[in-house]
Amino acid sequence: MKTSEKMKNTIIYIVTLLVAMTFFTACMGEGNDATTVENQKGMNEEEKDSEEGELHLSSLKFNSLGIKLDTLSVRPLSGLVEANGQLEVPPQHEATVTAVLGANVVTIDVIEGDKVRKGQVLANLSHPNLTQLQTNYIKALSQMQYLEKEMKRQKKLYEEKVGSGKTYQQTLADYQSTKGEVEGLEVQLNQVGLNALEVRNEGVRQNVPVTSPIDGYIEKVKVQIGQFVDPQSEMFLIVNTDHIHADLMVFEKDVHKVKKGQDIFFTVESVPGAMLSAKIYSVGKQFEQNPKAVHVHAEIEEKRDFLIPGMYINGKIHTETKSVFALPEAAIIEEEGKPYIFMATSHQEDGETEWAFKAVEIRTGLIDDGWIEIKLLEPLPKGALVAWNNAYYLISEMKKSETSHEH
Repeated sequence: MKTSEKMKNTIIYIVTLLVAMTFFTACMGEGNDATTVENQKGMNEEEKDSEEGELHLSSLKFNSLGIKLDTLSVRPLSGLVEANGQLEVPPQHEATVTAVLGANVVTIDVIEGDKVRKGQVLANLSHPNLTQLQTNYIKALSQMQYLEKEMKRQKKLYEEKVGSGKTYQQTLADYQSTKGEVEGLEVQLNQVGLNALEVRNEGVRQNVPVTSPIDGYIEKVKVQIGQFVDPQSEMFLIVNTDHIHADLMVFEKDVHKVKKGQDIFFTVESVPGAMLSAKIYSVGKQFEQNPKAVHVHAEIEEKRDFLIPGMYINGKIHTETKSVFALPEAAIIEEEGKPYIFMATSHQEDGETEWAFKAVEIRTGLIDDGWIEIKLLEPLPKGALVAWNNAYYLISEMKKSETSHEH
């Protein structure tokens, strides 16, 4: 009996030992699995870390955003100098019409905005002063004609030794004096708008015309019918807008970039939708002091009816042109004060194309009509593709991805 119990205890011990060994082995296996998972997790994290600074987009997402890819292109760009100013007309194409002699306005034949030609009658004046001028001219002319005949008669007598030389000399002096007076009165008649020949043939005119000295448009009428105008009074202002030009102020820091022959594109503040072009024909040689800038004059290439002297304009002067790497503005993003573009690569994953975008720090240069010069800090791989748009979206998604990795 004792022997039987002893065997029974031995069997129980063996079974217990086997169960314990089996349990221990199972625990060791679970520990190895946990270590493997932890190691795999570490490898995945390491793989993710190696992809930081890149944004991955599926083919579907890429297509939905309409991202344009191409190589970095070479494009001719011009430097730009921004300048403001106004429309002006050269002094020789503006006129202020006054009365040479004081007189009363009898008629006004034009209104503001009328187009006039040189010599066209603008108004008529009347006054005893004008009548007296014509009378004096006719009187002096008659006297000159008499003295001319007398001078010729005395000369003949003197040459025939019949007349006195003294008498001839006196007659000659009187004739020349009167001739000078006639010539002076003719000048005065022309100045007030009267034709001396007409006065000579037709006699004294009651009304004296005021005529335009240039072709142009009536900018201002400053008189009324019946008004007395003295020689200093402004009657009409005339401007020839055919010669209107852009007068821009260029600041001291940009003057060295501006030259004759350069193109300017400008807008008029009162007509913001109209873009006009001009070409520089003169750069000032003296600084205005407030602000410190020089005048730059440019001939407008296609003059429009709405252009009026005095209108304020905003212009961009295109300076030297050179061929540079360039991208559209939408391809560049500034982050923490540094500009970036995005280089794109693709690979296949589960039969689908996946795109990877990497931010590349650059420097920028010339800016011209929506294009920006790209200065690479390091060369891109040959044939590398870069994003031509959506830079703002790409940097935003990249920052979101980096934030999620941190958590």
